[in-house]
Amino acid sequence: MTDQTTSGVDDPQNLARWTEAIARGQAMMARFAADPGVALRPSDDPLGLAAMWRQVLTAAATDPATVIASGAKFMTDAMALWQGFLSGTPEATAPPVRDKRFAAPAWAEAPVFDFLRRSYLLASDHVLNATASLSGLGEAARAKALFHTRQWLEAMSPANFPLTNPEVLAATRDSGGENLLKGLEHMLADLERGRMRMTDEAAFEVGRDVAATPGKVVFENRLFQLIQYSPATAEVFETPLLIFPPWINKFYILDLTPEKSFIRFAVENGLTVFVVSWKNADASLADATLDTYVGEGQLTALGEVLKRTGAPSAHVIGYCVAGTVLAATLAYLEAKGQADRVASATFFTAQIDFSDAGDLKLFTDDAGIATVEKAAANGVTDGRALAATFNMLRPNDLIWSYVVNNYLLGKDYFPFDLLYWNSDATNVPACWHLSYLRDMYRDNLLVQPGGISVAGVPIDLRTVRTPTYIQAGRDDHIAPAKSVYRMTQVFAGPMRFVLAGSGHIAGVVNPPGAKKYQHWTSDTLPPTLAEFQAVATETPHSWWPDWLRWLTPLSGPKVPARVPEGAIEDAPGRYVKERI
Repeated sequence: MTDQTTSGVDDPQNLARWTEAIARGQAMMARFAADPGVALRPSDDPLGLAAMWRQVLTAAATDPATVIASGAKFMTDAMALWQGFLSGTPEATAPPVRDKRFAAPAWAEAPVFDFLRRSYLLASDHVLNATASLSGLGEAARAKALFHTRQWLEAMSPANFPLTNPEVLAATRDSGGENLLKGLEHMLADLERGRMRMTDEAAFEVGRDVAATPGKVVFENRLFQLIQYSPATAEVFETPLLIFPPWINKFYILDLTPEKSFIRFAVENGLTVFVVSWKNADASLADATLDTYVGEGQLTALGEVLKRTGAPSAHVIGYCVAGTVLAATLAYLEAKGQADRVASATFFTAQIDFSDAGDLKLFTDDAGIATVEKAAANGVTDGRALAATFNMLRPNDLIWSYVVNNYLLGKDYFPFDLLYWNSDATNVPACWHLSYLRDMYRDNLLVQPGGISVAGVPIDLRTVRTPTYIQAGRDDHIAPAKSVYRMTQVFAGPMRFVLAGSGHIAGVVNPPGAKKYQHWTSDTLPPTLAEFQAVATETPHSWWPDWLRWLTPLSGPKVPARVPEGAIEDAPGRYVKERI
């Protein structure tokens, strides 16, 4: 145990650090309160929660039988739990705790903390079940109420408070409060940064540790840089590969360490690989719209790839939101009689029918869109706000675990390339972002024939005949697999669907060498994901080899390897290195 008299709060050096940290915190609070641009006002309700809670209360008042039955069930279960602890046999009256927040032995070793965690979990379950059972709530109101109730319950977990977390109490005792001091310093640094740090960011450098596959930037405009990667084989397939990553993240999620790099995998398997690196949006892109991302973005990149390789067509990949836009691009090419410029299209966790798009739809009602519009500055939506929204979809993993580890336990940051990428947010054009929320998420226009126009041309996704490979993540919380699967019922061309284990990131970034996360395939595509799962065949490990086997017959003959020419600069280029 550390000597508290030399390293605890009585140590003059630590006392000076405490004083300095508290002074910094007070100064920050004063600046926050004085800034009319950021200070919250009592009337602020950015997510429309007041109206939602009124609906919940009204539903409860008109459904007293459900409220009474839920209350009675809770009292019965709570009394059984209490009696179990009084008798010294809590396990006999309570289900096992499977919540990883409470997995540390300290929660079970002391009866008071065991009772505390079980009581919290019991109450949480009953609150959520009672909310879900109210008959007077519409589907949208129920989903929103459950989401925000869950957010509140997660925030109120006893694990999140020093005096009710036995791990934090033990760390405070053993370090003489050093953990809380380090945690306060971490928190103040995060507040000044405007985002929560999740990893040791000094351990990574873009172009050295991540995004390090050799290549050249061969084209750029105001919207993107185009990277062509150096070949790793003497011959390559005639048909090149062009990857469109989402513009709400950096492209190097597909080029982390060499072992995890999808880009390197494609290069080493004989493909000429090009990747779009989107510009971190600023005021110069305030006018960007869907037409911009199709015309100046995807079609321009496609034209450059075909010009540089001399190939008649290219394979294209669209990841997440870039996949949504890729669907519009394909339909536009069909309408213009130019569909043969694309040999195949692959979609990573992308949606085109947003009727069942999961919890993100809860942020696209009128209140949510008004909040995004109000927060835009200089025509830009702050990428840190987008990142915080995505983190809310998995609050335990992406918010509260870091509150406990970084702020309460005061642990040092662990270097992790995926978390470094996750923290490297990008700004997006506000006008286009708002249009995306309204037209895609809220109004679901893209899947409606003629609902969306590109460059004045009404498009119809049902006309797309391009061979298509569609990948979804079984546990995806951003683009739910059920929503992604709807694509199979829209396009007219040959399609293959693969359901990958894990979620939006790990389900995609799953190299064969890792031997993780299985996938499911089927030669038939029934109407729903549930029916697909009933007939699909499970295969261990990565789906990348399945994609390569599907792509190879569509890739033409082998030709001499193509070396990037007319380089502007080395990969990964300037655009990806811009941070906010």
